[in-house]
Amino acid sequence: MASDATLQTEDLDLLDRLARRVVELHLELPAILTLETGKPLSLLAGQTLVFFEPMVLSLFRWSDYQRFARLIERREVVEALIQRIERCADEARAARRPPKASPPSGGASS
Repeated sequence: MASDATLQTEDLDLLDRLARRVVELHLELPAILTLETGKPLSLLAGQTLVFFEPMVLSLFRWSDYQRFARLIERREVVEALIQRIERCADEARAARRPPKASPPSGGASS
């Protein structure tokens, strides 16, 4: 399990922004599947980001991209990102749900 205590505030902010953006684009399922599948290869993933730079830059500013490339090499960061995406997706689903109707009052007065 990822320990947020090992990450800097800027790192956590970056992961939160990325998770929100993934959910805004409705890409949470492919993102989580990709992250879970690639978790054992996280070091290689960090190096592979250079290849995917054009696509990733649509999600990040350049400075964030460089920070993310360093962070994603750590497995605990991958897990922290998955958890943030799941949390953001849950919050988005809850916000889209209509409010529950209150139950009808079922007592007869005497």
